[in-house]
Amino acid sequence: MLRRMEQAVVDSVQLSGSVELDLSIIGLFLSADIIVKIVMVGLLGVSVCSWAIIIDKSLKIKGLRSSSRLFEDMFWSGGSLEDLYDQIGNVPTDPMSSVFSEAMKEWRLSKTRGLVSKGEEARASLRERVQQKMNLTIDREIEQLEKNMSFLASVGSTAPFVGLFGTVWGIMDAFQSIAATKTTALSVVAPGIAEALFATALGLVAAIPAVIAYNKISHDLDRFSQRLEGFSAEFISILSRQLDEGA
Repeated sequence: MLRRMEQAVVDSVQLSGSVELDLSIIGLFLSADIIVKIVMVGLLGVSVCSWAIIIDKSLKIKGLRSSSRLFEDMFWSGGSLEDLYDQIGNVPTDPMSSVFSEAMKEWRLSKTRGLVSKGEEARASLRERVQQKMNLTIDREIEQLEKNMSFLASVGSTAPFVGLFGTVWGIMDAFQSIAATKTTALSVVAPGIAEALFATALGLVAAIPAVIAYNKISHDLDRFSQRLEGFSAEFISILSRQLDEGA
């Protein structure tokens, strides 16, 4: 009976605030185990990198839509393709103008060498070369736009598991504290559990925006790729028509 009373007194003292618990974000970080701190800092770092990539890709896609729309207006204005190529020169400002520039470069080179008027076989070969040039340019431009997308995918798939590792480690630390103090008082259990849950929260904070942004940006890039392929098909039709007319 006396032993139970002594234990009750100990628990009462611990719960009454002899050790104040700081469950704020900074307090949880400062009181965390070194392993949990590394997990938290790592998740915070990849979250910042993810947001930097998300903002950069979003602004770049917005700019591409605007510049491509401007180029299409110039392309379909009814002016000479040769004049448009001379205006763009060798420094295209967006993927669509790059596709146009590479195709016109091959077209002009073939005309300069007199390959356009060497029969149907030569003209068919020219169509294939121009189409190949445009396809390679589209692949190169899309590959450049997809740079760092794998990082978002990796963060979205691994961050929750890294946070879960921090959770498991925090719970292990809580049980070790219970074993060391031989008490289940809230002041002993709460810090470790709170650290564990905080690590999980950071993992989700890093992963959720990365997954949403990856899906959205991938969808936008797919649509832009289809737009480039559509432009390529229309442009090769125009060049084929000029070849058939004896241009």
